[in-house]
Amino acid sequence: MEVRKLKNFVNGEWIDSKTESFFPIVDSLNGGTIALCPDSTDEEVDLAIANAQKAFVSWRNTIPTRRADVLYSLREKLLTARNELAEIITLEHGKTLSDAKGELMRAIQYVEHPCGIPELLKGSYSEDVGTGVDEYYIREPLGVFGLLPPFNFPAMIALYFTWPIACGNTVVVKPSELCPMTMLRIAELAYEAGFPPGVMNVVNGGPRVGERLCVHPDIQGVTFVGSSKVAEQVYRTATSHGKRAQCQGGAKNHVLLMEDANLEEAIPNIVNSCFGHTSQRCFAVSNVLVVEKIYDQFKEKFIKACRDLKLGDGKDSSTNMGPVINKRALDRLYESVEIALKQGAKIILDGRNPEIKDHPDGFFFGPTLLEAEPSNFAFKEEIFGPVRCLKTVNSLQEAINIINSSSYGHTAVIYTQNGGWARHFIRNVNTGQVGINVGTPAPIAFYPVGGRKQSFYGSHRGRANDAIDFYTDKKVIVTKWNSYTENRKMDQSSQAKEPSSVLF
Repeated sequence: MEVRKLKNFVNGEWIDSKTESFFPIVDSLNGGTIALCPDSTDEEVDLAIANAQKAFVSWRNTIPTRRADVLYSLREKLLTARNELAEIITLEHGKTLSDAKGELMRAIQYVEHPCGIPELLKGSYSEDVGTGVDEYYIREPLGVFGLLPPFNFPAMIALYFTWPIACGNTVVVKPSELCPMTMLRIAELAYEAGFPPGVMNVVNGGPRVGERLCVHPDIQGVTFVGSSKVAEQVYRTATSHGKRAQCQGGAKNHVLLMEDANLEEAIPNIVNSCFGHTSQRCFAVSNVLVVEKIYDQFKEKFIKACRDLKLGDGKDSSTNMGPVINKRALDRLYESVEIALKQGAKIILDGRNPEIKDHPDGFFFGPTLLEAEPSNFAFKEEIFGPVRCLKTVNSLQEAINIINSSSYGHTAVIYTQNGGWARHFIRNVNTGQVGINVGTPAPIAFYPVGGRKQSFYGSHRGRANDAIDFYTDKKVIVTKWNSYTENRKMDQSSQAKEPSSVLF
């Protein structure tokens, strides 16, 4: 049977790509091809941008309450289709159905926040900044934005597009060529919800299509989420062409367990953070630091909890971890472990070559734990999969020094019952997000998200009010009018010369 070729969604219509180059969307359970993703031509990208630019004229003048109405409608469509969307995510990504449903719960919150756009777009006004002078600013949309979401959250990050649209912009979304089907279904739901043609467009493709969006003269800015290497490249390309750029990169997240940590609560949290979504998320804990006094106790319980995780088909409710995204990702995990071992790491839980009877050809890699030093490859570099490092520390300050020596600055977490330790940790770790007794400090939709150092490139973080700032520009107006007294004098002078026939 012929494999289906996906289409682009432009100006409210499904359009076949004329490209001869396609990316296979792989079923990570068995290595088979689910569908083919076109690597769209430059002309097809340009067509989408042209339609978005044309739609901007009327959408920009659509009142914010009407734009909010359309977003409310999209929210209802997403709620109705959430089980269907979760199945698509599990099919093309491999994560468990439970993780996919959790992603959609967060994704729908990404629509709810910009529904408040009538309030979020308010400007500011100052009276009498000078004699008879008032000053204020208004927020204006800019035009067409390009969005480049990653494969690991094909619904949640793709729905970043709701913020620029709420602000009055139009968008062209290039979903990951590894997981584009979720975004294509969302595009269909958006059109059904009442999005006018051209306001939201989807063009499939690989890095070349992303680069086209970064350099096109009619693109005003680009939002990207992915690896730090590509984030930096996108940022440099977009800004060198006069675009705004908001690029979230990779991570090497640390968790610290102090001697008073509640292990019964902490261990399930950390296991989920380390291995949820098949460890393919930027908020996953990578390195576990444990004070020496409780290290052996923690290590024993942690290894047992990790061993209890079940690998298998994500559609099976008893499965805790599905396969990684593709063969290339799987090979990279094996290579990373080998490098780490050659550099002196000790393997204490080996997840290589797991036996999955029903899916022997799936891209599975079990939870893998290494004891490693900060200089080790596995400790330093982002490994987008279930390979995690453990290390003992002697003090809170040693842990903070290790965290701050990382080239990444995404998240850091501490488990303690001591408020003084927690406060010192919050103030001194150089990361964009900090967690206290929570495994994954992922901000809710109405808080901004983003890291520091190599984890983020740009001036405005993602989501919430930072997104409103990124997708609008503040136009400042300075006004001076004739004063009321001057106007009265003019009126009186006019009345003296021309007597009124009206009696008062």
